[in-house]
Amino acid sequence: MLRRLGLALTFVFAIAALIVALPRPARAFGDVGAFDPRVLLVGGVTGSAHASAPARWSWELVQRTSAPGRLKPTQVRADDPAVVDAPFLWLSGENGLTAFTPQEIAGLRRFFALGGILLVDDAGVNDEGAPSAFGRTAREQIARVLPDTSPIALGQEHVIFKTFYLLRRAEGRVAGPKTLEAIVRGGQVQVVFSSHDLGGALARGATGAWENPVVPGGDVQRERAIRLAVNIAMYTLCSNYKDDQVHAPFLMRRRALPIAP
Repeated sequence: MLRRLGLALTFVFAIAALIVALPRPARAFGDVGAFDPRVLLVGGVTGSAHASAPARWSWELVQRTSAPGRLKPTQVRADDPAVVDAPFLWLSGENGLTAFTPQEIAGLRRFFALGGILLVDDAGVNDEGAPSAFGRTAREQIARVLPDTSPIALGQEHVIFKTFYLLRRAEGRVAGPKTLEAIVRGGQVQVVFSSHDLGGALARGATGAWENPVVPGGDVQRERAIRLAVNIAMYTLCSNYKDDQVHAPFLMRRRALPIAP
């Protein structure tokens, strides 16, 4: 009897050891699948250029697509270990950034190594979309983080303009240039530069009134800006998205990218 019990226990322990030893799927980020337009605090930035914009972004995403979104978005410092806890960051402002610290650069490099996406949204652009001090210094500081790649233009042929809505150009609070700029590494967009003040078009106060006029296209342009924001969120949420898979049923799958070089 004791011998049988001993054999049974040995078998149980062997199975347990085998289960522990089985390979587990690698996860670059936490298991929370909802889109979180996290505000990045770096280079002297202390919050979103438009305080109501992050929550509005999530709300529009949920209402229009049924994709998961955090209705109370978070913010994180670049030198906080939690910077890699989700795949998206949003940096916006009007004033020039101070030089990133070595700790901030290291944190952002970890974020990008895990496949993260950063939107750099210039809230200080003029009506023609000319970059402000924020836009210029943001490019300079991101170049210190990712010195191996330069931004390229993204036009309507890029998948960001097709992930949910089919868009012809980029727009925000201002029309600005037709294209976005992006740093692409390993075939994936990792930094998006917007000279359109996307957050300015999204910002909406507690009374329901839009906080900023949209020029020159008014409400129609605002709608297209919101659609661009939805597309960017969907690009973040999608896994291994392909041009020929636009509007496919698995559009809502979470991003699961290999570590970028």
